[in-house]
Amino acid sequence: MKKIIVAIDGYSSCGKSTIAKALAKYAGYTYVDTGAMYRAIGLYTLRHGLKEQADIVAALPNIQVGFVQVDGVQHVTLNGEDVESQIRTLEAGNCASRISQIKEVRAYLVAQQQAMGEEKGIVMDGRDIGTVVFPKAELKLFLTASPEVRAQRRFDELVSKGEQPNYDEVLADVNDRDYRDTHRAESPLKQANDAVVVDNSFMTPDEQMKLIYSIFEKACK
Repeated sequence: MKKIIVAIDGYSSCGKSTIAKALAKYAGYTYVDTGAMYRAIGLYTLRHGLKEQADIVAALPNIQVGFVQVDGVQHVTLNGEDVESQIRTLEAGNCASRISQIKEVRAYLVAQQQAMGEEKGIVMDGRDIGTVVFPKAELKLFLTASPEVRAQRRFDELVSKGEQPNYDEVLADVNDRDYRDTHRAESPLKQANDAVVVDNSFMTPDEQMKLIYSIFEKACK
């Protein structure tokens, strides 16, 4: 069976990373979490107090984002440090959403992402994978779910990590991120014309993966 590029885009808290990881394991492909790459740069800017766009752009040569396997799970590194847990906070997520609007940041990471896909056999998720990073990907998926469902998922995730979130604040954050992602000047989140849309608002994990595995198998033929 031929190897292909799978591009997965969609709104925040749609389970893109979970789905992409499962599909990559199923196919024996490499998984790349592009959102984590933006979160890592966002974390760097938070740690160094960088707020001005010019300062963030100037710091890019000093930022190295990578991936390592820890007990079979992919973790993100920032200049060699495992920052997987630090980048998963609301603060890091919001910062990632803001810095992703900077064209120099996007160009810096898109070049790295495209290099990762040269040999194909890759599953990559993010906001502009099927429209910008791999516009010729053999399979493009666009994931969506209602804001309320996504807010509840995010709320439950934060609670499981020992945090005490407020649902209304989480929902407001989801809506704010949707607006920023779809209205930014650089590579806004949008559905590629040839993407397969999957609304998983009311799907069980097993139901959605059965559907996605089927879509993948057809794309490989």
